[in-house]
Amino acid sequence: MASSPFADPAFYADRYPTYASLRAASPVLQVSLDGATTATVVTGYDEARQAFTAPLSKDTGAYFADRPSGRSLHPAVARTMLATDPPEHTRLRRLVTKAFTPSRVDDLRPYIRSLAEQLVGMWEPGTEVDLIEDLAGPLPVTVICQLLGVPPVDRSSIRSWSTDLFATGDHERIDAASHALAGYMAELIATKRSSPDRSLLSDLIAVRDSDAGRLSEHELLSLSVLLLVAGHETTTAGIGNAVLALLQHPTELEHLRTSPHCIPSAVDELLRYDSPVSIATWRWAPDEVDLSGATVPAGSPVFVCPGAANRDPARFPDPDRLDLGRANAASHLAFGHGIHRCLGAPLAHAEIEIVLGVLLEHFPGMQLAASADQLVWRHSRLVRGLVSLPVRL
Repeated sequence: MASSPFADPAFYADRYPTYASLRAASPVLQVSLDGATTATVVTGYDEARQAFTAPLSKDTGAYFADRPSGRSLHPAVARTMLATDPPEHTRLRRLVTKAFTPSRVDDLRPYIRSLAEQLVGMWEPGTEVDLIEDLAGPLPVTVICQLLGVPPVDRSSIRSWSTDLFATGDHERIDAASHALAGYMAELIATKRSSPDRSLLSDLIAVRDSDAGRLSEHELLSLSVLLLVAGHETTTAGIGNAVLALLQHPTELEHLRTSPHCIPSAVDELLRYDSPVSIATWRWAPDEVDLSGATVPAGSPVFVCPGAANRDPARFPDPDRLDLGRANAASHLAFGHGIHRCLGAPLAHAEIEIVLGVLLEHFPGMQLAASADQLVWRHSRLVRGLVSLPVRL
C-alpha cells in the first residue's frame, strides 16, 4: 500500500509527477492517508469515468456516523447537495438545473463580457497586475453573487470565506469559515424572505415557502451556500490556470491571438491540461466495488482525480503537451461525469472563454511577470489553482 500522496508539499506545486507515479503503480490504488485511514485513489481515465457512475456514495453523514471526525463544520456546509445520493440528490438538483442551462448562460454572456471589460478597463498598458486578484477572482464571484442576489458590499467577504473553506489541513480555519458563510446566508435568506427580488435565492425561498415537501429550511440554506461557493471557486482557478498555460506556451497563445474564433474549443484543452478540480469531492464505497478489475474495499473513501485522468496517456496521447487542436479534448473530466457532473459547467466554460477573449483583445502582448518556481499554488487537494498570477501588460 502506498503512503499518502498528499503529504508532500511539492504535490501542491506540481501534482502531475505524483499522479503519473500513482497511475504507473495502478490506476486504482490503495493509499494510506494518515497511518490510520486507507483510501482508494483513482488516476486512470477509464477508471475515473467508471468511478463517477459506480455505486459509490457521496453521503458523508452515513460515512462519518460511526467515525467521529472531531470537526465543527456548520451543517449547511458539511451536508450540501454534493453530500447526498439519489433520490435526495435528484430532487435538489432539479430545483436549480434551469438556472445553469446553456440557454440561460447565453443570456448571461453580455453581462459577463461587460464585467470583464470593466475589470480590465482599469488596467494601464505597461504595468503589472495580479490576474487572480484583479480579474479571475472578482469576475466569477460577482456573477454568482449577482445571480443569488448578494449585495455588492458583501462580495469581498464571501470570497474570503470561500477561499478559507478550501484550506486543506487547516481545520480551524475551514470550520470558522463554514460558520461565517452559513451565518451570512441565513441572514440573507431572512432578508429576501421579507423583501423578495428576482434573484435565484428568492426563487428558492419561494419554493421552500410554498411547498415545504420539496425543500426543507436546512436544504434551502445548504443549497444557497453550495451555489455560492461552487459557483466561483473553481472558475477562478480555471481562469488562472488557463492564462498561465497560454503564457507558458507562446505558440499556442499566438494561435489564439490570430484565431480568436478558436477560443471556445481551446477552453476544453486548457481545462484538460490543468484541471481546476484536481480531486473530485468525497465519495466512499458502502459495499465492495469493482473498477476495471481493481477492487475498492467496502468502507473505503475514494478519491477520483480528474486532474490525473486528464493526463492519462491511454486517453490523451502526449498528455503533458498543451495542444489547442487536440481532437478529443472535449472528452476531459474536468467537470466530472454522470449524475454529479458539475451543474455550473456551462457557466464556468463561458466565463473562461469570455475572459480569454477580452484579455487577448485588450492586451495581446501580455507576459508572465514571474518565473514558474516563484508562483504559489493553493494548498488544496480539491482545487488546483494559483494564489496569485503576476502578469505584465
